[in-house]
Amino acid sequence: MRISAKGRYALAAMTSIAQQYHSKECVTVISISEKLGISKIYLEQVFSLLKRGGIVTSLKGSQGGYYLARTPEKITLYDILSAVETSLFEPSETTVADKAPDIDAALRYFAFAQLDEAVKAVLAGITLEQLSTRAEEHRGDAAVMFYI
Repeated sequence: MRISAKGRYALAAMTSIAQQYHSKECVTVISISEKLGISKIYLEQVFSLLKRGGIVTSLKGSQGGYYLARTPEKITLYDILSAVETSLFEPSETTVADKAPDIDAALRYFAFAQLDEAVKAVLAGITLEQLSTRAEEHRGDAAVMFYI
């Protein structure tokens, strides 16, 4: 499976926001851009889709920014990716329906449909809370220094 840059950036940005969730502060696109090294303009496009998908809410003004629309444990990777990856969850197109409809039906119902459901189940089973916890665990790994 190939997730676009938009999807990967959305997951990274949402993980960053989830790490700051308990501070109750709005997070700006500029701060995420600087923290993650992602173009501000590109992130604005991503956040527009996330807002439209009901994943984040925005607050205007000098203290404004974005915050999660739900708690991190109630937002799944499926929620995030389905908001920004419009083509990722579209049904597979027909393959050989004109010449071999039996093969096409077998592919669609026994291969592609099951694959789509498995991917959806895995993504729906991973929450933003779990992802941010894993990121925090790995943060400590980078700070470990060994002396000889």
